[in-house]
Amino acid sequence: ISFPFQFVVVVFWIIYAYDREMIYPKLLDNFIPGWLNHGMHTTVLPFILIEMRTSHHGYPSRSSGLTTICTFSLGYILWVCWVHHVTGMWAYPFLEHIGPGARIIFFGSTTIFMNFLYLLGEALNSYIWDTQRSMEEEKEKPKLE
Repeated sequence: ISFPFQFVVVVFWIIYAYDREMIYPKLLDNFIPGWLNHGMHTTVLPFILIEMRTSHHGYPSRSSGLTTICTFSLGYILWVCWVHHVTGMWAYPFLEHIGPGARIIFFGSTTIFMNFLYLLGEALNSYIWDTQRSMEEEKEKPKLE
């Protein structure tokens, strides 16, 4: 179920590749070493894939799962906006460079992307574990000679 958190990896590195200063200014290198940046924004991916391969996840109904993802996304978006309201600074510098309409589009697009990742994770989990079960069932069947 943690598969949608690949969102962090994908979005961070896309924005970083486009314009590093918009998401992770060079000034942060003085405070956050490169290995820690990768710990937060890169190693999430292999660990999620390892977890998916080693642990079967029972997914809730699709509507419950997608509702949960949308609720989480909305809560996080509201938190980001609250931080901006209180401090006058965006938690992510690139939000300062885009207008209000673009922010709405960005937040909506990211929510849709999180839902896509949830569905992808559900499909991969089903594929991995259904295939493994099928193989185990084949081994357990008595062979007729």
